[in-house]
Amino acid sequence: MPMKCSGPQEIYDIYNQAGEPIGRATRGEVHQNPSLVYRAVHVLVFNRGGELLLQKRVQSKDIEPGKWDTSVGGHLDPGEDWIATARREMKEELGVDPGELVHLYDFRFGSAQETEDIRTFRTEQEGPFRPNPEEIAEVRFFSLEQIRRQMGTGFFSRNFEEEIAHYFQALGRRP
Repeated sequence: MPMKCSGPQEIYDIYNQAGEPIGRATRGEVHQNPSLVYRAVHVLVFNRGGELLLQKRVQSKDIEPGKWDTSVGGHLDPGEDWIATARREMKEELGVDPGELVHLYDFRFGSAQETEDIRTFRTEQEGPFRPNPEEIAEVRFFSLEQIRRQMGTGFFSRNFEEEIAHYFQALGRRP
């Protein structure tokens, strides 16, 4: 399957506060205007030992370059649904079929640069992974305790720190 690389002219559907589609904007526009709400999926990839796979973002990323981030993350193409995006992104980013995807929760992530409505899924994979070198510098499994110790140090993207807080909350635990 060909690897898709995101560029500033890539088009996304945008949504109002109620989650209704209201138009389209480019990647460049949504990454510079937090009033433009767009959608993304995250997939948390765990191994049988309960460790979480994270990806290190390449230095050429426009947001949070070089930071460790969610296992898989991607934006919905116009008209695409959440589950189709999750499956596509697993193949594009890690080179694997996701197998069973379990919906965990939804949340809104906002920063000075962007606002994303995110739906998070969970899956179990052991690899081998074939990370897309245009997007991912490396992948590695981390224990949840290793992740807790690195929180707030700048090691992770802000988006991932919010993601993992939602995950721990869903489990009924503190980050």
